[in-house]
Amino acid sequence: MSLRPTIEIRKAMPHVEGAGVKLHRAFGFQDPSELDPFLLFDDFRNDTPEDYLRGFPWHPHRGIETITYVLSGSVEHGDSLGNTGTLGAGDVQWMTAGSGIMHQEMPQGNAAGQMHGFQLWGNLPASQKMTAPRYQDVASAEIPEVIDDDGTQVKVIVGSFWGNKGPVDGIAADPQYLDIRVPAGVRKTFRIDTYRRAFAYVFEGQAAFADASAPSGVLLEKEVAGEEVNIRDMSGDRTLVRFGTGDEITVQAGPDGVRFLLISGAPIAEPVAWHGPIVMNTQAELQQAMRDLRNGTFIRPAH
Repeated sequence: MSLRPTIEIRKAMPHVEGAGVKLHRAFGFQDPSELDPFLLFDDFRNDTPEDYLRGFPWHPHRGIETITYVLSGSVEHGDSLGNTGTLGAGDVQWMTAGSGIMHQEMPQGNAAGQMHGFQLWGNLPASQKMTAPRYQDVASAEIPEVIDDDGTQVKVIVGSFWGNKGPVDGIAADPQYLDIRVPAGVRKTFRIDTYRRAFAYVFEGQAAFADASAPSGVLLEKEVAGEEVNIRDMSGDRTLVRFGTGDEITVQAGPDGVRFLLISGAPIAEPVAWHGPIVMNTQAELQQAMRDLRNGTFIRPAH
């Protein structure tokens, strides 16, 4: 076994998207090779309805897939294919934009006015950029949750883990998407296929992630030796942890435990031409998409 080094630890940054939704962006619109096949990750979490109710009105996508995971509140969606629906707490939607789709996503808070969810963008390889659009809506009850003897809980949203398979399938990036809770003080190791790019996103509690080099590895060495670990040295709320190559990660939960997403996928390793919600391989393809938007041919008829 080889421990994945921690390449980078950084906080998600405040951002405004859609029609004025306040959110935090962990990555996106930077170097697309960093976390290939993933392009963007947003944490939309608010206790103030005026910060999210204007939502994400009608907008186009082409050449990507998006996964929306709702923790609290709900998201009403509609698209140019005539699909409509509502994602509730714990529900997941994977949208393959393919050749082109127009859709809208309108968040609604829970009874206390709170809204929390995540959206991840996955790239599509050149061979699937112009595939037919499709949706996979998955209810919370369909998502397997496994609990280990030490109290660790894992929701398997996509991929296989601990003998359980997530309900979302047929995704180009062959991803693994896990929602993990590790109880206070527990040290836990998770396997990840070596060929995948991987990151963790902490959104509750605190944790130290082991590293092949300092500082995170030092933190875990202190923990094993019974020395005090300063909680300020741990990764806390809204923190992205980007990993290098290896086949496992180790996490040490803080005094309040930790909850994080662990996401990995197979790199596509193709050129990226990117403008807003449209991601193609060449500038010529990007320009064609813009022409299609202008002349009304962006949405392709179903065959």
